Amino acid sequence: MQLIPQSPEIHAYLAADEVIDHDHPLVRETADALWTATGDAYSYAKVAFEFVRDTIPHTADSGDLRVSWRASDVLGTRNGICYAKSHALVALLRARGIPAGLCYQRLADDDGSNPVVHGLIALLLPGAAGWARQDPRGNKPGVDAQFALDAEQLAFPVRPELDEVDYPELYAAPHPAALMALRESADRPELWRNLPTAL
Repeated sequence: MQLIPQSPEIHAYLAADEVIDHDHPLVRETADALWTATGDAYSYAKVAFEFVRDTIPHTADSGDLRVSWRASDVLGTRNGICYAKSHALVALLRARGIPAGLCYQRLADDDGSNPVVHGLIALLLPGAAGWARQDPRGNKPGVDAQFALDAEQLAFPVRPELDEVDYPELYAAPHPAALMALRESADRPELWRNLPTAL
């Protein structure tokens, strides 16, 4: 899909902040270790994606009740929901100079009920024609997200007939509604009640 960058400045998609804290020692250490095992931007991006997807369980799958939101905390606690895992992946990409941002979908149950906003990322590799969305949510039966640049293979392709939506905006920082849900929830049950249903 054609993403619309929220900021016209590419530097916004390389910046560090309180959430995407790629200047944190743990983020830098993790990025350096992954880079050493790869050595070029494409291979690094794929390995970083697989690292976040596969080694940081989604709390809905693991049962972990903790709520993490800062990228370094996600890497340190090895837990997070889609938003948090996306923060970690964006931080790892930016740590190696790869522009990356956050994007969102509105998803629902199979009958169209219980809408919720889902978080994923997009990156811009050197020489690429455009941004490519990736979903580090974590695979499980029925979910098979893969690193892909030409044809997306996301965790959840949207179903327009159920009023699901791919939001086209590409954010340099987390959407306020997503970040507020994370920061204001003491545990996962409270987070589930606080998740935004639309942007």
